[in-house]
Amino acid sequence: MNKDYVKLAIAPIGWTNDDMPELGKENTFQQTVSEMALAGFSGSEVGSKYPRDPAVLKPMLEIRGIQICNAWFSTFFANGEKAKTIDEFVNHMNFLHAMGAKVIGCSEQSKSIQGTTLAVFDQKPIFTDEEWRLTAEGYNELAKIAAEKGMQVCLHHHMGTGIQTPAEIDRFLALTNDDVYLLYDTGHLYYSENSEQAMLAVLEKHLPRINHVHLKDVRDEKVAEVRSQKLSFLEGVKRGTFTVPGDGVIDFKPVFKLLDDAGYRGWMVVEAEQDPALANPFEYAVKARKYIRETAGI
Repeated sequence: MNKDYVKLAIAPIGWTNDDMPELGKENTFQQTVSEMALAGFSGSEVGSKYPRDPAVLKPMLEIRGIQICNAWFSTFFANGEKAKTIDEFVNHMNFLHAMGAKVIGCSEQSKSIQGTTLAVFDQKPIFTDEEWRLTAEGYNELAKIAAEKGMQVCLHHHMGTGIQTPAEIDRFLALTNDDVYLLYDTGHLYYSENSEQAMLAVLEKHLPRINHVHLKDVRDEKVAEVRSQKLSFLEGVKRGTFTVPGDGVIDFKPVFKLLDDAGYRGWMVVEAEQDPALANPFEYAVKARKYIRETAGI
């Protein structure tokens, strides 16, 4: 892949988990970003321990050669919370803009069960036609707002939400304008469909609409536990559903080839939440960086 076009980042969720703060509570912000830099990454997403004042955060990152590339934002359009979502989005966008980020990764969290104890495979939400309409309308508006700042909005398809499966991703992209993009996440697609073929088909089909990539690997035996024992998304994370590229079952070579052939420009982010007590974050960051260097040539 072309180093001039593609940049590598890593998310702080491997060090401290925002959904389960007890995981990695001992890891400080400064340790996290220092280890990211030491492992060879040049970018980061934003975690709960990051200072939210750009004047404070920027110098702490610049000294380590780290740039902010994105930060999670929850939308609630299907629930009818349009005004509140847009109001909060503007604040979030302004922070990211001040940090130099170009994309805003959003997840439609109406009816989401990802943070609950419900069985992620059996009780995932399904949107009604009206909820789909509200979601698409909301994202079209977010894209217009972001464009005024020279930024782009992308939807993060996610386990336990109303936009998880290939069919749901297809529907979302068909209902929204071309300036609404997709945050493509290898781990969530593989997890949802238990299929590398389905994961790659979504990538190939929607390449022109993909502007941000999460690189996440999966452990098949843990997904099987989640299915058979009807476990929640977070319980799966604690047990080790996800891991870094090169440590699970996904072959990333075709992923990198499809992105490269399409001339992908943007960030690829290692985003693999694990229990830091079971998977040392620095060790796994180094493992991921080595695998990407060997596999993607960057």
